[in-house]
Amino acid sequence: MDRVVHVIGGGLAGSEAALAAAREGVMVRLHEMRPRKMTPAHRTGKLAELVCSTSLGAEGETSAKGLLQAEMREAKSVVMAAADAARVPAGGALAVDREEFSERITKAVEEHPLIEVVREEVTEIPEKGPVVLATGPLTSDPLTEALKRRFGDHFLAFYDAAAPVVLFESIDMEKCFFAGRYDQSPDYINCPMTEEEYRRFYEILTRARRHTPHEWEKLEFFEGCIPIEELGRRGYQTPLFGPLKPVGIFDPRTKERPFAVVQLRREDKAGRMWSLVGFQTGLKWGDQKELVRSIPGLEKAEIVRYGVMHRNTYLNAPRLLRATLQFKEEPRLFAAGVLAGVEGYLESAATGWLAGKNAARLAQGGEVVVPPEASMLGGLVRFLAEANPENFQPMNANWGLVPAWPEKIPKKERRRRMFARGLSAFREWLRTEGFALTAA
Repeated sequence: MDRVVHVIGGGLAGSEAALAAAREGVMVRLHEMRPRKMTPAHRTGKLAELVCSTSLGAEGETSAKGLLQAEMREAKSVVMAAADAARVPAGGALAVDREEFSERITKAVEEHPLIEVVREEVTEIPEKGPVVLATGPLTSDPLTEALKRRFGDHFLAFYDAAAPVVLFESIDMEKCFFAGRYDQSPDYINCPMTEEEYRRFYEILTRARRHTPHEWEKLEFFEGCIPIEELGRRGYQTPLFGPLKPVGIFDPRTKERPFAVVQLRREDKAGRMWSLVGFQTGLKWGDQKELVRSIPGLEKAEIVRYGVMHRNTYLNAPRLLRATLQFKEEPRLFAAGVLAGVEGYLESAATGWLAGKNAARLAQGGEVVVPPEASMLGGLVRFLAEANPENFQPMNANWGLVPAWPEKIPKKERRRRMFARGLSAFREWLRTEGFALTAA
């Protein structure tokens, strides 16, 4: 195996991957097309430029993002080191000074003696050595075409059209029931509505505020993937002939067909997370929460992923990737960041770190590895490999990715124990694997 690791893309995932691999003692060639060729979102040629929010998520021992932050600190992540140095006051969140953050990461990468930064557009995947693909949601058209030729059109999505996802433990199963339509297997959770409940739901839907996309995110709606708010705009009855149709569903308690039904589909094999069927949406998050909690049985729903509608090139990870972030059909290739099917700065950086470490191991003839299941990074990469491929949407850090705490105790204490369990497992894994963890 060629001892040079190629990393394509100089965002958070690519920068983290390059440094993680270089710290293992291999040569790294980091390819970044900016500033020679810019994207519609970026303004500079700096590495790890933040193009949207400056927040890396909530901190603390009750936060899923907080656990991933803690794991990445243990791993000596360059992104976490830069974030801690460039932090700005933001209440309970880890927010950073945009310019200082990217400057620190750019300096760390460019000054590393084993990393060569090549400022050029990559239009074909290198044919030798381990390669980490970390080109983000705005992957260039030529490289997208190269991916299509290699893996097929059906393995790539070009617009995020995601529905909200809720934790199973927050669903009131006294009001909901398992069933399928007609004689189908009972694989769905059904939330039945009376006419009065539907009317209230519709009122909330039609006054909800929409996200206004950036110029490069302007969307054309496809009839098979219409946002729930667009269905509502078309008329009071329209959702009743779409995702809320009650046809073929009978409430086992009343033996009658409800006026309307919202169905939830399993999002992971363990059944810890469930998505609202047909509820892809671009509503503002506060309005999404109000809408979801107006549904019977979801009054206290804990939303772990909000619906989004925006430009986003990503892989159908469960069809293509292993939990090591290797491509199943071509193990010398790795994917990381948004292209691999994660959402969020922190998640992108964390998958970049793992892809970089595994690419370096492969270059040196070693074994690739996966973090423990109890860790947030371990849960995230397992989700990428094992999620439902028919309904795959990008995922961010949330408590549904790791095994639930076995005891019935108050939620905050449950989260703290899951945090401690995950961080302990991750620390032990780092120790036993013997990774080079020199600070940035």
